Amino acid sequence: MNNDTSASYSSSSEPNVYYDRRFDIQAAKILPGEYYVTTQKMMIVTVLGSCVSACIRDRRNGVGGMNHFMLPEGVVDSRDPNSAPARYGIFAMEILINQLLKRGAARASLEAKVFGGGNVMSGFTQANVGQRNSEFVRQFLQTERIAIVAEDLLDIYPRKVYFFPETGRVLVHKLRELHNDTIEQREADYRANLKRADVSGDVELFT
Repeated sequence: MNNDTSASYSSSSEPNVYYDRRFDIQAAKILPGEYYVTTQKMMIVTVLGSCVSACIRDRRNGVGGMNHFMLPEGVVDSRDPNSAPARYGIFAMEILINQLLKRGAARASLEAKVFGGGNVMSGFTQANVGQRNSEFVRQFLQTERIAIVAEDLLDIYPRKVYFFPETGRVLVHKLRELHNDTIEQREADYRANLKRADVSGDVELFT
């Protein structure tokens, strides 16, 4: 059960909040299209293929959160508010930032770490989905003047990301021997739904 009264998330049902014995901490797992914001000492976890997650926190008070998004098909043009890709990408980032500010974060103290954008979706190589997602999140944060203090983008592997907002610590596990299509299918389903819808410290890589 989620005891964090200062948490927020994108779905109508409560996200998967659990006690992680490995890290000895309360954790929230988010899926494509979701975000999670907290003021508590906890961990936020997600698994990324071609999607991207931004882990953003106030470096002074530790208020932080993570999103998980993929841009729909089309050319991203952040200057055009009527562009479906720009609308969705901007929404995914702005809602995270707005929820952080509502919970006491100061815009001037925000810092970001960004992950994902792997070329893992068969059949979408020419669309460069991961590359477009990576370019979008970098451009958005640059425009918003939020410093990217660490990143692990592109490549060909899915990633499992563990974010500790209180300290800014991030662990990234590259899934080099994934023997099932769970991540690819999850992102393909998410992509289809989009079509129908109108720090402190370095990143630690471990195996």
